[in-house]
Formats: sequence, structure tokens, C-alpha cells
Amino acid sequence: MANPSTLAGINKTPDISEEESNETKRTPFGTRYLNDPGKVFEHNAWDNMTWTEEQISDAQRKIAENSQTLIDDDKQEVYENDADKFWDEFYSKHQNRFFKDRHWLFKEFPELSTKPLSAESDDSQDAASREQEKTENESSRKQRDEERNQTTSGAEEGTEVACSGDSINTKSFPGSHCTRRYLEVGCGVGNTVFPILQTNNDPDLFVYGCDFSPVAIDLVKSNPDYDLSRCCGFVFDITDPEAELPFPEGSLDMIILIFVLSAVHPDKMQYAITRLASFLKPGGMILLRDYGKYDLAQLRFKPGRCLSENFYVRGDGTRVYFFTQDELKNMFTAAGLTEEQNLIDRRLQVNRGRQITMYRVWIQCKYRKPDKPAT
Repeated sequence: MANPSTLAGINKTPDISEEESNETKRTPFGTRYLNDPGKVFEHNAWDNMTWTEEQISDAQRKIAENSQTLIDDDKQEVYENDADKFWDEFYSKHQNRFFKDRHWLFKEFPELSTKPLSAESDDSQDAASREQEKTENESSRKQRDEERNQTTSGAEEGTEVACSGDSINTKSFPGSHCTRRYLEVGCGVGNTVFPILQTNNDPDLFVYGCDFSPVAIDLVKSNPDYDLSRCCGFVFDITDPEAELPFPEGSLDMIILIFVLSAVHPDKMQYAITRLASFLKPGGMILLRDYGKYDLAQLRFKPGRCLSENFYVRGDGTRVYFFTQDELKNMFTAAGLTEEQNLIDRRLQVNRGRQITMYRVWIQCKYRKPDKPAT
């Protein structure tokens, strides 16, 4: 089999960092509009940009040009079979220096910093039922603290292997001592996991992070904030039917997909979404942010990098897909989830120093598992 580095050609830095350019200090999407083109360089980014017909036609022309010739089947097979190796090389090279911590997530997804509510929210509960729930929570906190201490003690004795997903115990598993559980898929080096833990001091919150790059997970575990009583990092391929997760179905409140579904082969996306949805609690939610069709990253690809329609390989062998809203809606609803948000973030990013404008297209979604099965 071909060596990933040889196949990738020039191992240039991929454009995946563009997802977070100017993202760390910003207002939430939809709050800053460019009404006066003469003021375009007054801020780093502008929201909800309206494209002209000329821009759309130019984008369509560029995509037609860069997708005219597809990469041959043999190379495509290597990119698929060795996807984890290409990402291993990426993280081995960049370590934890490439991505910035995603503190902006709490502006786009405030659900991450508050107790999630089901579609039928607590507004429907009367005061008596809420007081009863409070009492039950307080009475069980001591038991959860004891379980948490046992989890930490066990990890010190070498039982951290439980994070691998082997031998799942539906009653006692990593994070079973907590009542709120989040999973980030494609966690990389923890740029989402650790900001969530730093923002949430709730002792009942547990965060899982998985990635199919062992190098990335090793970097997560080497982070000084990695605490087995609060989080669990493990290697996992969401497209592998044989791979196990370290928690039972119906146990998660949130699943976070930030620029990760786009790295999956289009033929395997539906399976991945459907399987992930099975691990949500009733009322649980999947949060997604990813590339949209016509994004600058797609238009920048040169001919010879296209795998299939809207699916490309970067210079380092990692892959990326550019979505439409309808594609995402169809896949998530086919998995039995209901749509709460599916919006296009057409953002104009500005490099004020170089006087450059860059048109980005991202899609942001929220899909919830119904409290009750559809009839």
C-alpha cells in the first residue's frame, strides 16, 4: 500500500484552519451587518452577506473547473483506507499548535454552557415537580461523588482502558456518575472539550472526546486539564460498524460535530449520523457546524484534487466535503431527529492589514431526538 506522505504529494498545511479564522473574538452569527461597503475594513467579519449573481456564477465556474477531472479509484481507496494515518501525520506535525480553543462555540451554541432542555421544556413542569427533582438530585449527589472517586481511583490503577469502548457496562461506565454527558466527535487535540470543561463547573457534567487519530487522542490525554473524573478521550471511527463506544445507547445529552462530518466519505455519512443519534437521550441534541457549498476553501482547490461532487482531498491527504442545507436536513431527519436550526452562515472575513476580503460559507445545525418516538 502506498505511503500516505508519498501519495499526498507536497505536504502543505491544509486550509482547515480557515474554519476558525477570526472566530475567537466575535459576536454571534447574525448580529453584525455591512450596510455601508465603505466601512468593510472596520471589523474582522460581517454576517449574512448577500451574494450577487456574478459571485454565484463565478463560484459555479470555479467548481466546474476544479472538479472536471476526478482522482483515480486506486488513489481514492488509499485516501479512504488510510484516512487515520493522514490525520496522524497532521497531528504529529502540528501537535496542539494548529487550532485555537473554540471559545466562540458558546456564542453560537449557548446550550453547551447551560443545562439542556428537551423539546418539551421545564416550563411545562409545575413548581412541585421541580422541587421534587431538586430534592432527588441533592439526595443522590453523595452517591455520585462516591462513584466519581471510585472512577478516578480505578483510572490510577490502570482501568482507563474503559475509555476504549471495550466491555461496556450499561450501569457502570466512564461518566456514569454524571447526569449530563456530552460527546465531541473528531475532537482533535481537545480544542472544544477543554473549553467546555473550563466553562462548566457543574460536577454533574462529563465530556467524551473521540477521534480516529491515535496521535490526537494521545495529545488530549497529555493536556494538564485532562481529568478522568470529568472527561474521557478515546480512539473511535464513526464509520466503522465494529467499533464500540464506552457508553450505552440513550446516554448522551449533546453530540458535537464541528468541521468533522465533512471529513467522512459521503457514502458513509448517513450511517454515521444514524448510529450517533442512537446514543442520544430522548430530548438530546446534535450540534453541527461545517463547510457549505461555495465556501472559499472549495473555490481555492486546483484541478486534480476532486474525489467526487463537492468532495476533495487536500495536499496532506485529509479530505473535505462541502454541504448544502438540504443534504444535512435529509440525513438528520432520516436518522429520526427533528430540525431546530439549519442556517447558512455567509460570512465576509476581512484581513485589515492586507486589505483582503474572503467570502466564507458555513452551515450551522441543531437536530434533536424527540422525547417520544414518532407514531
